[in-house]
Amino acid sequence: MTLLAAPAVGGDEKPPASVLDFTMKDIDGAEVPLSKYRGKVLLVVNTASQCGLTPQYEGLEALYEKYKGQGLEVLAFPANEFGAQEPGTNEQIKEFCSTRYNVSFPLFSKIVVKGEGIDPLYAFLTSESTNPGHAGEIKWNFAKFLVGRDGEVIARFDPKTAPESEEVVSAVEKALAEK
Repeated sequence: MTLLAAPAVGGDEKPPASVLDFTMKDIDGAEVPLSKYRGKVLLVVNTASQCGLTPQYEGLEALYEKYKGQGLEVLAFPANEFGAQEPGTNEQIKEFCSTRYNVSFPLFSKIVVKGEGIDPLYAFLTSESTNPGHAGEIKWNFAKFLVGRDGEVIARFDPKTAPESEEVVSAVEKALAEK
């Protein structure tokens, strides 16, 4: 599998070395180089609005509110691969997240996180060659990847692992403590 991403800074395209090498579209369609999050701790999550795990938006928002001042960013990537539980448009997803869960962390455009047409970011996150410690197919909505300040994936959490769980909170706190 060949993975290419728009380079974070000019020059020839080269295979991405970290999460920070990708450029993604936000929920409004604007290009966002993930390099803008260099020095931050990221929790990258594939989300869905009509899933039994959708209430995790509340926990993600609480985690974000508690730790954003210390450098945490939650990056949500809506996806429709699991039970067609994210059928809406970007506009509908944005409206749902803001009115139902008061989401203030960054929402990105709907992408494919598994199978044919997989987005290069998720190909990178799930590939054994680019993310050997935390690779593997996304099993369901709300899989979480914890990314250190340097753009390297340092932990992965099962979809059913709540954002406010001790496992996630302690890993986030440990990552934030590393400067």
